[in-house]
Amino acid sequence: MSMLFFLNLVQVLISVLLVAAILLQQRGGGLSPVFGGEGGAYRTRRGMEKMVFRATIVLVILFLLTAILNVILG
Repeated sequence: MSMLFFLNLVQVLISVLLVAAILLQQRGGGLSPVFGGEGGAYRTRRGMEKMVFRATIVLVILFLLTAILNVILG
């Protein structure tokens, strides 16, 4: 297997994990504050939500690095 094939495989794997991490994140309150519901503009992330948020950031960085390597080596 060539290096580019391995790099492409890693990039596809990271992209699938990135999509899953983005879809796992909960949305904010939506329009509920407009109609009198609770839900401020700012809130802290706790527990699993914080872990998914940080994992998403790491996956984005890894995806960008593999994309740059793919351009340089390709």
